[in-house]
Amino acid sequence: MIVGLTGGIAGGKSTVSRMFRDLGARLIDFDELARRVVEPGTPGLEKIVDTFGKQILQSDGTLDRRQLSGIVFSDTEKRRVLERLVHPDIYRVFAKEVSRITADKPDAIIVAEVPLLVEANLPHLFDIIVLVYTSDQAQIERLVERQGVTIQTAAEMLAAQLPLAEKKPYADHIVHNDGSLESTRRQVQAVWEKLKAFQLQPSGRQRGSKGANGGPD
Repeated sequence: MIVGLTGGIAGGKSTVSRMFRDLGARLIDFDELARRVVEPGTPGLEKIVDTFGKQILQSDGTLDRRQLSGIVFSDTEKRRVLERLVHPDIYRVFAKEVSRITADKPDAIIVAEVPLLVEANLPHLFDIIVLVYTSDQAQIERLVERQGVTIQTAAEMLAAQLPLAEKKPYADHIVHNDGSLESTRRQVQAVWEKLKAFQLQPSGRQRGSKGANGGPD
């Protein structure tokens, strides 16, 4: 079973992923895959340099993520170009990771942390989708605390993302992460039990059959 875990910036996705790991899930981090496919010497990095120029490289030949982000952050078309360049490589590495995990443990519950799951039209890759839901205020406060940005900058970062309310229709289960860690942990435990029950069903929903009309748990 492959579970897609998504949410908003500074919403607690990694915290929830670790809770699932502690319960026995195998984790895949799409951000880590994205870093892997643009390491020096990879076709991914070569394609980005060819498109955006050597200005996006640091002196040691690695990708200057801040520089690249500055180029694509406020330009929708350039961001789409970047996605077309790197997403196919990410999907190939993802498929290999899934194959590696299932070869080792055929009945594994794989939880993939995918920040842009909805935005990149990826629901079809997953059997179940879990949304980590956090209030705008909590996200802004966490951004200010963790990244040292101003409230205005944090609000702008949040505004640049798809609202969580628009991700809700894609979710099978929702974990609210505004309260205490213990509250979040109890919700994750409850979802985990449902995932295990779903896995035991003789014929669950086939991957790819879920669309935007699926409702939250």
